[in-house]
Amino acid sequence: MPSSNRSLPGLRALLATIVVAVLALGGGWWLGQRQSATQASADPKRTLLTKEVTRLRLRVDADEAGPADRQRLLELLVALDRKAEAITLLEPMADREPERWSLRLMLAELRRDQDDRSGAERELRQILNLRPTQVEALQLMSLLNLEQGRGAAAEARVKAAYAMATKPEVRPEALGIGLLLAELQLKRNQAATAAATYLQLATLFPQDQRPLLGLALLRHDQGDSKGAQEALAQARLRTPNPDKPDPRLDKLAASWGLEPLRSPSADPKTPPGPVSSPERRTP
Repeated sequence: MPSSNRSLPGLRALLATIVVAVLALGGGWWLGQRQSATQASADPKRTLLTKEVTRLRLRVDADEAGPADRQRLLELLVALDRKAEAITLLEPMADREPERWSLRLMLAELRRDQDDRSGAERELRQILNLRPTQVEALQLMSLLNLEQGRGAAAEARVKAAYAMATKPEVRPEALGIGLLLAELQLKRNQAATAAATYLQLATLFPQDQRPLLGLALLRHDQGDSKGAQEALAQARLRTPNPDKPDPRLDKLAASWGLEPLRSPSADPKTPPGPVSSPERRTP
């Protein structure tokens, strides 16, 4: 059974042990970086930043601020943890530039951080109404749904977006949406369904390691060491130089108590076959 405390948000932590980045949740990543910078700042620097905020705020109030001034003020307000002021500044910016969905995503993240979940959902719906396959918005909306016990709604929305991104033709964003879907399925104790999603993604994106790495993690969590090793071996075939050792994958295998991954050419009598579908287990 998958771990009950497996984290979802956007897959940002998927296989972090081997530094495999799936997607960066735009607004959340940006805010996190700013907050970290704030915590590391010394008081004198904070004083200087506060003075700059005052100067820029006067320019905004006098209607003399350009886009660069407003952007800088927004960054400073978030960095100084003055999020309510950042929301007030960001709202008209997002309204004036609806094509910049990242502004509304940031606004949703700020609202969620201020415990305004309904407001955050409202912002995300505006993005998804225009861009139903926008992965970052789907990630944050899914997180909000899970926080409110609406996992089924989150899965249904992501599943619909995944279908839209794969039919009639496969679009690049289908990978991120599919990985998010698999994580949601795992979060909802649907291990067999999640495994099937990973396998489908591995077929749709034959050059990408991430679906197989997700499958390996799932199998490891289920105690299926052989299946995890098989998935990692298949992931290795998708490296630029599959005949050479991959220290990242070997390190991951070692951390799971598995044998180091061999080059497929090391034993020509037993070439690796395709990754098999796992036994259906009761999550």
